[in-house]
Amino acid sequence: MSALMQVNHLSKAFGGNQVLEDVSFSLDQGEILGLLGPNGSGKSTLLNTISGFTPIDHGTISIGTQRIDKLPTYQIINSGIARTFQLPNMPKKMSVLEVVMAAGTRSHGLFQSLFPSKRLRQVEQSDLAKATQLLDELLLTKVRNLPADALSGGQKKLLGIACALMGKPSVLMLDEPMAGVHPNLRQEIVETLTRLNQNGLSLIIIEHDMHFIRELCHRCIVLNRGTIVANCSPQELAHNEQVLEAYLGGGTHKLQEAV
Repeated sequence: MSALMQVNHLSKAFGGNQVLEDVSFSLDQGEILGLLGPNGSGKSTLLNTISGFTPIDHGTISIGTQRIDKLPTYQIINSGIARTFQLPNMPKKMSVLEVVMAAGTRSHGLFQSLFPSKRLRQVEQSDLAKATQLLDELLLTKVRNLPADALSGGQKKLLGIACALMGKPSVLMLDEPMAGVHPNLRQEIVETLTRLNQNGLSLIIIEHDMHFIRELCHRCIVLNRGTIVANCSPQELAHNEQVLEAYLGGGTHKLQEAV
């Protein structure tokens, strides 16, 4: 596998709080990378900096040969990066299908949507076909006409993934996709992400569910107090002293619960 994304010496502070310090790692083509760490370790901030929601203080972020850390968010999305959020807020007055279709407007812009041309109508038909396909793949076809805000927590997570995939990204970043998800939906999400990865999508996943991490991820990065303390396979986590220190303060009696 070749490196698809490269993060070099990334640092970010909010006032006197150094949230990320000298973070460096790569994401290979076709890899599923788990991003772990205790609460407050900087995981979500790292995703925010990569996706352009939070400017970095130092360092570089690249996709292939293209440096993206100085780009506005929409250009970062166009470069092939998409993300979901831990607590997705969905509009109350739009259906599930309409929300996914709206995610497709970034490919042609709001102005063109307000003043449609023949070419735009063809693009919209393509968007509709893509949205319909995604809803089917993500098991949301039966709720496509329901208000998006009426979905369960797990279904909202799947809807967020569908919206992210409308831009056909090469990298999808997920912020705690298992949080609040009903156990009956858990395996469906695992199978969906596995299938997307087998079709060529690379993933970065923040998650506390270690069974999920071991089941899905090829490699893990562990953050503690804004720095990387481990970069290893999921199977190696339980034997890494720095990981144990980060999660347990050096203790081992709760090892199986944590890692």
